[in-house]
Amino acid sequence: MSHPTTRVLTMLELLQARPRLTGAELADRLEVDERTVRRYALRLADLGIPVIADRGRHGGYRLMPGYKLPPLMLTDDEASSVVLGLLAARHLGLAAEATESTLAKIGRVLPAKLRDRITALQDTLAFTAPSRAPAREGSAPDADTVLTLADAIRARRRVTLAYRSHQGAESARDLDAHGLVFHSGRWYVTGHDHKSGERRTFRVDRIAEVTLTGTGYTIPDDADPAAHVAASMAAVPWAHEVEVVLHVPPETAAGRVPKTVATLTPEGEDTLLRMRAQSLSGTALFLAGVGFPFTVRAPAALLPEVHALARRLLATA
Repeated sequence: MSHPTTRVLTMLELLQARPRLTGAELADRLEVDERTVRRYALRLADLGIPVIADRGRHGGYRLMPGYKLPPLMLTDDEASSVVLGLLAARHLGLAAEATESTLAKIGRVLPAKLRDRITALQDTLAFTAPSRAPAREGSAPDADTVLTLADAIRARRRVTLAYRSHQGAESARDLDAHGLVFHSGRWYVTGHDHKSGERRTFRVDRIAEVTLTGTGYTIPDDADPAAHVAASMAAVPWAHEVEVVLHVPPETAAGRVPKTVATLTPEGEDTLLRMRAQSLSGTALFLAGVGFPFTVRAPAALLPEVHALARRLLATA
């Protein structure tokens, strides 16, 4: 403990842990003399930490009654970064209740000047993307489940899941998890499912229990959890199977078509778009918004919807 700053911080920790310590006790713990202890007390006072020096036979050093230093000390830049991250999380609908309570706690421990600046940031910050509503009731996963899965992925240890499907069927799954993904207000875990023998995606909020096993595994080099979740979402069954040829190269199409909406495959110099849709009128609007020339292959009923949309746009214009 050779650096003076280290000893000053250690003195602060000792005073937080004990209601009163004598100069001799602090000197012994810090391996300095009592004159240096007095100097450290003055240093803490200069930092705004109220250290009281009681004189006399039963004197010593203590923190002002009722004062408790926050356990986390942040610079202005660090505190601003934390708040920005929390505001973004709230905008995305991620763990809304925890986000609000954390913002409130940080606000209580910030210096008044910085707290006012952070409040101004909250009041004036805007996002170009629309705000998401908090995750639907029952869709927020247990924090311990998320953390256990993260530990398992980092340690490359297989887990056993007690899982409930969308239909309510319960099953036990041995999973070599590849990654956690937050998508559209929900948490997902992807990996090799030993029950099906395939790469699968599981909603974390449907996991009733996760148990870490001692079996190790290796994550394949081609594993891409975010891309796998995006592809899984695009493959969710809907009422209509849509196939459209976009008359642009795949790399151009990829800039306008989200992976979660459709799959894109090269077809000569063009791109074949496949997607599932609940509404053909909505599909027509989507294709118009993409803005590329296209040819409808299937279903045949999509073409009249495209023509109807074109007539409405012309009439409006």
